[in-house]
Amino acid sequence: MSIFAFAEMENGRAKRIYASTRFPSKQSGNVFFDSDHSINLKFADELPVRVRGFYSVVAFRPSHVLISRDILGGKPLYYDPNTLTFSSFKYYFESEPLEVRPGEVIKIDYSGDVKERRTYEFEDVFKKMDASLEELMEIIEENLLSFNPGHACISFSGGLDSSLLASIYDLQLVTVTASKEEREWVEKAAKMLGRDLEVYEFGEREVMEVLPKVVSAIETTDPLQVSIAIPIYLSLRFAKELGYNTVVFGQGADELFGGYRKYADMDPETLERELLNDVKNIGRDNLVRDNKVAYSLEMKILTPYLQWDVIRAAISIPVEYKVRRVDGEVVRKFVLRKIAEKFMPKELAFREKKAVQYSTRTSTILKKIAKRGGMKLEEYLKKLAEEKHEEAKEFWG
Repeated sequence: MSIFAFAEMENGRAKRIYASTRFPSKQSGNVFFDSDHSINLKFADELPVRVRGFYSVVAFRPSHVLISRDILGGKPLYYDPNTLTFSSFKYYFESEPLEVRPGEVIKIDYSGDVKERRTYEFEDVFKKMDASLEELMEIIEENLLSFNPGHACISFSGGLDSSLLASIYDLQLVTVTASKEEREWVEKAAKMLGRDLEVYEFGEREVMEVLPKVVSAIETTDPLQVSIAIPIYLSLRFAKELGYNTVVFGQGADELFGGYRKYADMDPETLERELLNDVKNIGRDNLVRDNKVAYSLEMKILTPYLQWDVIRAAISIPVEYKVRRVDGEVVRKFVLRKIAEKFMPKELAFREKKAVQYSTRTSTILKKIAKRGGMKLEEYLKKLAEEKHEEAKEFWG
C-alpha cells in the first residue's frame, strides 16, 4: 500500500504513531515518501517548487505532521486529520478521506487541527521558455538521453512513444496483448530497433482473473480507467515475473506533444488550451491510476517524458509543431516524430497507433464479459466492486 500511517489517539491527541512504507516508497527517519528526489525539509513550505519531480510525503515533525504532493499530483496521498491517518489509498480509511491536492503543503498538529495550508499552482513551477524550436527540441532530446532508468525494462507497444524510449535505452522490452495483429507488429518493431522482446499474450480468462484486483487497486469503476489499467497491471506483473521491479513507460507524450485523436480537429487556440489542461490534469487523469496499479504489485514506474525540464520545453513549443498538416494529412505529435527520426526508421517514427485499451483488445474483452452477464460494462464493474469489497480487503492484507 506504499505509504500508510495512523495514530493511536487518547483524549483527542496522538499518543503513538504507527507508520510504514512498501516499495517503491521509502522511509528516512520520520519521513515517509515516494520520490526519486530527496525531500529536504529545510524547504518544507516550498516542496512543490523545490522538488523537481513527482513525490508524495508524510513527515512527522516535533510539533506537526507535514503532508504534500508534487504540482501535477502524480503520486496519490489521502488523509483524515481527525484520526491522523495517512495513506496512498482511500480503502485504508474507515470513512471517506480527504485528498492532498496537487501542489499542496499541509501542516496538521497532533490534535488533528490543520495549522497551515499552502497551495502552489502549475505556473509556479512550469513557466514557458523563451527559446527557438530547435533549442527546445535539443533540450528534450538531451534530457531523454541523459535519463538513467537503471535496471529496468520498457513497456513496449511498437508506437512512437515506447519505440523512441526503446531506441535510446538498451533495455529489455515487454509487451502484453490479446491481439495477434499487435503481437506481429511489436515483434517486427523490436527487430527493427535491435532489442530483445518478451511477449505475454492474454485472453478473457486472464482479464477475469485480474479484474477484481485492478478495480480494487485503482479505486474506481470508470470503464475507461479500468480498460487502461488492465494492460498496465499485466505489464507490471509480467515484468515482475521476469525479475524486474522497475518499468519504463511512455506516459506524458500524448499530453505534451498532441497525441490524442481529439486534438486533430481543434483550432490553434482551443488546442493550446486543451493541451495545457491535459498536462495540468495528468496526475488526476492518468498517473494516480498508474501508480496505484504499481503500488498494488510493489513495482515502480518511470516516465522519462515527464521530467520537469522536458515538460517546460514541451509546453513552450508552438502547437502548430505538435499537430501539423503534412501533405494533406494531420500528423499528431509531429515534433516528437521529428526527434524520433534521428533514432529509428521513419516507418516507426511516423506510424499511427491505437490507444492501449483498443490495440490490446482489452476494451473488447471487457465488453464481452459484461454482455455475457447481461449488463453494460459500467454496470458490471460497479456490481463487481460491490461483490468483491470484502475480498479486496483481504487481498490488500
